[in-house]
Amino acid sequence: MVIFQKRVPDLTELALARFLARARRAAGLKAAVNVLLTTSAEMKFLNRRFRGKDKPTDVLSFPAEPEASQHSAGEIAISAEIATKNGFSLGHSPAEEVKILVLHGVLHLRGYDHECDNGQMAKLEKQLRAKLHLPDGLIERVSTSVVRRKRRQ
Repeated sequence: MVIFQKRVPDLTELALARFLARARRAAGLKAAVNVLLTTSAEMKFLNRRFRGKDKPTDVLSFPAEPEASQHSAGEIAISAEIATKNGFSLGHSPAEEVKILVLHGVLHLRGYDHECDNGQMAKLEKQLRAKLHLPDGLIERVSTSVVRRKRRQ
């Protein structure tokens, strides 16, 4: 299920639902996923409540409880505002940015964690982005910006 509390230019609920189905299949995730496109204020609230971080973020993944995992893999929340801003600043559409975030969230729901998996999630995300015709993703952007900062020091 896809819920738009906040719209993103050139993206419909149907188009995002179709992409979500493709991303789930590509990632090998059989159970259903709910996606919420919402405001940065709501993302700040969710980030503070569930991660203890008092700031908005672009994407959050919430895995389903084990007893519900046969039917639901979990939920993904995305800031439409951050996705729109990042899409424009990175040279692609806000709709593509939302899709990048959905794929990233799906991989988290699949059990991957780029913070501690020695690059497994990054490698798979790169392969799936190519398969799904998406530009660079979150992990690559963070890695690239870290390398740039280190070079300037």
